[in-house]
Amino acid sequence: MANNEQLLIETMKAFFEAKADAERAEKNKAYMKHHFPFIGLITAERRARTKDIIKQFPLTNLESVTTTVKSLWALEEREYHHAAIDVLAHYHKLWTTDTINLIEFCLLNHSWWDSVDNLNIACVGKYFALFPDKLSITSHWNEGDNFWLQRSSIIFQKAYRKKTNCELLAKHILQVADSKEFFVRKAIGWALREYAKVDRDWVIDFVANNPLHSLSKREAMKHLG
Repeated sequence: MANNEQLLIETMKAFFEAKADAERAEKNKAYMKHHFPFIGLITAERRARTKDIIKQFPLTNLESVTTTVKSLWALEEREYHHAAIDVLAHYHKLWTTDTINLIEFCLLNHSWWDSVDNLNIACVGKYFALFPDKLSITSHWNEGDNFWLQRSSIIFQKAYRKKTNCELLAKHILQVADSKEFFVRKAIGWALREYAKVDRDWVIDFVANNPLHSLSKREAMKHLG
């Protein structure tokens, strides 16, 4: 008898394939610079059905979650990678400190802005909220040479709002402020623009008094006049 890991994946594949739309898939592929093939699902429908399938075939331990996430991540079509993120996020109550290894695996494989940003919103920020004593990991990311991890070190606090660690945010931004990587420059501006919704004066002062790239400044100040 198949276990729930297999049933979840098989049910998901059957639904996704039944809803395939070649025209939409080609448009999605082009939007993502042809980095990944797509099935052509409507995002809202994919999310809703993934949620139903997760409930239909519950996983009871972190080992099963890890196996399922990696199995989905091994599939070519991009929709499966986002479904894997949904599975991982759903089972956050099973996470341990070691779950960062799985999160990092996802950040570093089939990497592009859509998966990296989705992971940060759904998983990375939540992980460090659950395990704040592991925050030093974000500094290792920031100081390393992988720009997707650098981006993550800057945007993982996006949902923290008033709980944002401004000192850490500033440190991570300034560490990579001279980066030539578009996705890092953009992340700096995005993180600052989001935090401006909580403390606009802090952001205005930070932008005015630090050497940021023009793209980062423009993004940070977009709604600040």
